[in-house]
Amino acid sequence: MSKDIRLRLGEHIRSLRAKHDLTQEELARRAAISTNYLQNLESRNPKTASVLTLEKLAKGFGVPVWQMLRF
Repeated sequence: MSKDIRLRLGEHIRSLRAKHDLTQEELARRAAISTNYLQNLESRNPKTASVLTLEKLAKGFGVPVWQMLRF
């Protein structure tokens, strides 16, 4: 995954989180991932998110997985 895509994904996660009025801690709990990992995904130097992580985030937002990739 290129850094540009990772940055765009992080921005998209932040945007969805704001739209759903969730803190990083709340989303991390709902998605069953660590807050530190979520903070990293939203950072300026994000790690690559796996398909499993995208699935967990989608579940945390209550949206279909494809919506995580629509940015």
